[in-house]
Amino acid sequence: MGMTKKQLSQKKANIKAKLEVLSKKAKLDPLKKNKALHDEIADLQRALAEAD
Repeated sequence: MGMTKKQLSQKKANIKAKLEVLSKKAKLDPLKKNKALHDEIADLQRALAEAD
């Protein structure tokens, strides 16, 4: 069974909030030494694009 519109909007809001927090951390890591952080940001951006 699929997700309701409310569930989809909550999921999308959660992804955006997490992305906001991680992007603040990524600004402190301009040389991309923390590869896992940047990979997670890329995954969240991909998930956000799929949610639209």
